[in-house]
Amino acid sequence: MYSSPLDQNFIEKITALYDRMAEAYARVARRLDFSCSGCPDNCCDSYFMHHTYLEWAYLWEGLRLLPQATVEGIEKRSAEYLAEVEVSLAEGRRPVLMCPLNESGLCRLYAHRLMICRMHGVPSSLTLPDGRRLSFPGCFRCQEILGKPEGLPTVDRTALYRELAALEAELLGPRKNLRPKVKMTIAQMIVQGPPQV
Repeated sequence: MYSSPLDQNFIEKITALYDRMAEAYARVARRLDFSCSGCPDNCCDSYFMHHTYLEWAYLWEGLRLLPQATVEGIEKRSAEYLAEVEVSLAEGRRPVLMCPLNESGLCRLYAHRLMICRMHGVPSSLTLPDGRRLSFPGCFRCQEILGKPEGLPTVDRTALYRELAALEAELLGPRKNLRPKVKMTIAQMIVQGPPQV
């Protein structure tokens, strides 16, 4: 049986942070009059890496709420996904594969989806600790509809990312620098099981 590394306090904190991410995204989407509705694509086939133990653990919070047979099916699809990723990368291609959590176009863990899944779509920016500012133009459909993001409203991810990093540091405690860095797909997080923190 899965034993959660997250107490109720952490669950409430990450849920509140995700709610603020959703609000920031929705504000910019409204100002741009942009919606995913009617999109011919599904961004769940994008190849993303995720980087925190906290989100990995929160993903498993969602998985443990599903029936065991459903989780086993997701684990099987995750292993198949990873095998296909290996083939794509060996051929020098960026993988374009549907996330193992996607079923009939929808995420089985929508309420527990990770940060990058929540923020992908509208233009956004991020200021790094060294002061450099990175800009992200939004998904292909957003760019097709709105053009380049210069002059358009964007989601500033900086404060949201800093809060996520602070929660990660709080979760891992004083030994955080002794742990291996996380750089994993959702499928890897599922196949490897819940993180040991």
